[in-house]
Amino acid sequence: MWAQQKIQLRAYPRGFHLITDEIEQQLPQLRELSVGLLHLFIQHTSASLTINENADPTVRSDMEQHFNHFVPEQAAYYVHTYEGDDDMPAHIKASLLGSSITLPISNGRLALGTWQGIYLGEHRDHGGPRRLIATLQGE
Repeated sequence: MWAQQKIQLRAYPRGFHLITDEIEQQLPQLRELSVGLLHLFIQHTSASLTINENADPTVRSDMEQHFNHFVPEQAAYYVHTYEGDDDMPAHIKASLLGSSITLPISNGRLALGTWQGIYLGEHRDHGGPRRLIATLQGE
């Protein structure tokens, strides 16, 4: 079986956010698959997807602090500045983390590790709602 659908995420504030439950709720057909893959692609250049710690929220705040230190705003060498101080750093962060992830499906569930969750990296101060394309493959 192949299936593809758009997922609309609500607007999140800047930072890293667990969206695993939201993804699973919007993909009830996951339960029909005994084995397969879910590919998620974010249709934006200033937000990202990644997998990381799902239990301790300090991991998400530490990730945000690290990336803000690693990719600062208002760097003197940025030329792309007309969309705001957070825009060019958001593009860099999104490129570093990536725009897609692929996850295994086993027995109708995402086969994530015990402490793993899907993160939305929102790298803009006011990024707005985000669109994902979810592609399911399996049987």
